[in-house]
Amino acid sequence: MPPILHSLPDSLPMEGAISVVLEAGVPIFRASQTVQQRIEALLDKQENETLTSEELAELDRYAEIDDYLSFVNRTLRNLYQRPPQTAA
Repeated sequence: MPPILHSLPDSLPMEGAISVVLEAGVPIFRASQTVQQRIEALLDKQENETLTSEELAELDRYAEIDDYLSFVNRTLRNLYQRPPQTAA
């Protein structure tokens, strides 16, 4: 069953949040550098101090997005790896 996104983080830019790269001819969706830097900042802060409830919720939403992108990327890889079907 595909993951369901319940909401997006307020800090997620509506444009430029996702980048697309080709891996072995398959388009792969990744969080942009800006989004990755925000996640890293939250994780770094979490190591040294307690995150606010808003920051924890934001980190949880980013984890949901990561799960969703992983699902999309797995689906795309599977589609590209499947042998072409011949018409009957």
